[in-house]
Amino acid sequence: MSKLFDLTGKVALLTGASKGMGLAMVTALAEHGATVVISARKQDQLDTAAEGINALGKGTAHAVACNVGYKEQLQALVDKTHELAGPIDIVIGNAGVNPYYGKTSEIPDDAYTKTMDANVRSNLWLAQMVAPDMVASGSGSMAFTSSIGAFKPSEMLGTYGMSKLALIGLVRNLAAEFGPKGIRFNAICPGLVKTEFARELWDNPEVAKRIENEIPLRRLGEPEDFAGLAVFLASDASRYMTGQALTVCGGSNMWT
Repeated sequence: MSKLFDLTGKVALLTGASKGMGLAMVTALAEHGATVVISARKQDQLDTAAEGINALGKGTAHAVACNVGYKEQLQALVDKTHELAGPIDIVIGNAGVNPYYGKTSEIPDDAYTKTMDANVRSNLWLAQMVAPDMVASGSGSMAFTSSIGAFKPSEMLGTYGMSKLALIGLVRNLAAEFGPKGIRFNAICPGLVKTEFARELWDNPEVAKRIENEIPLRRLGEPEDFAGLAVFLASDASRYMTGQALTVCGGSNMWT
């Protein structure tokens, strides 16, 4: 059997991983042999997710609650991961927020700060905290969830898109900085995916149908559509890929 996607012996840390895309990605990593530490804000949801992963009998899952908007909580998460599983080989930063739906010109200061802190700065913090592990081993992969919202303006989701474009900028800079040390950084850019996070955008059947008709594959994304990409980015299968923004959108974004 090919070892191309084998993650046996690897330690993966994921944020925003108790449900939806994050859970689909971390489950796939565990199925390919990784020991995974999953994080989100609510411990009960994490415990349920970890139980489900462990029941598969492949990789081991640990659940550690954390709000990525707070640096001390993120450091505690990294420290706990070291305690539970050892040095970290893989990071997928999937946690993100969108506290404001409206015009960028009218966004309140607190909503702007919360958006940028959770979607951009928390991932910089995570990279700063975990990079020493990867520098020591001479290899590692970090992937952060951006969005197709990064590639075009929006009257009502503009600030969210700005934060996701800034995140791609962060990924590129970290890829350039840490490439010589063997660490890879990439961004995952989903289209509209049927998750709780995006429910307001797809939960109306008429709206969903209109959006589907604009997507070449004629359907919205599902969390499971990101399982293979997570394994690809975490494994040696993508060992020569860094600094990229990988768009997974059913073809909706190929024109923009």
